[in-house]
Amino acid sequence: MLEVIDHLGRKVQIARSPKRIISLCPAITATLFSLGLENEIVGRTRYCIHPKNKVEKAAIVGGTKEINLKKIRDLQPDLIIAEKEENTKEIVQQLEHEFPVYVCEVQSIEENDRMIRDIGSITNSQHEATSLIQRIKDAFANLPNLHGKRVAYVIWKDPYMVVGHSTYIQSVLEAMNAVNPFTKFESRYPIVSFKDIQRAKLDYLFLATEPYTFTEACHGI
Repeated sequence: MLEVIDHLGRKVQIARSPKRIISLCPAITATLFSLGLENEIVGRTRYCIHPKNKVEKAAIVGGTKEINLKKIRDLQPDLIIAEKEENTKEIVQQLEHEFPVYVCEVQSIEENDRMIRDIGSITNSQHEATSLIQRIKDAFANLPNLHGKRVAYVIWKDPYMVVGHSTYIQSVLEAMNAVNPFTKFESRYPIVSFKDIQRAKLDYLFLATEPYTFTEACHGI
């Protein structure tokens, strides 16, 4: 057995090189596939839809906020990976009585790198993890420098919700030298009005494709 410390400081006993992994977060599922672990992924949430040509073979065990415990038991996982923000504390507490549950918390580029390294170490795919981190760094190096331009990143409509402080997207915006006026709000994902957006005097407005699917028709939000 391998004892590891997850992002919340929890000690987790995990079988070395787990072979039956359930992911409860879309970003984690995509990361597992990027590490070449498609044969080890036995379960996912209904929101885990990427990579589209591979993910379908993993059983759906519910959503990010509710799970089908019977399906999870039937899959007999030797590792479940959750994410603090995506999954509820109650889900983690329910599962940890029966299975090893490793919880990630990603609010910055650095924490994303740690998540990849940790999963690589746990799954004996360290080389693939190092390569993936480098590919991400190379991609970030090609991001445009916004030179202090004012931007907002909208993730929801009705009501409008934007990215604020202490979030992964904000970390990316900072790497692009962008200024996000909504980091001054107390909430990490503040609800704002259309007038708030207008008053922010933005140079750029980014629209997410998830969790809300903004499309070309939404350009005049």
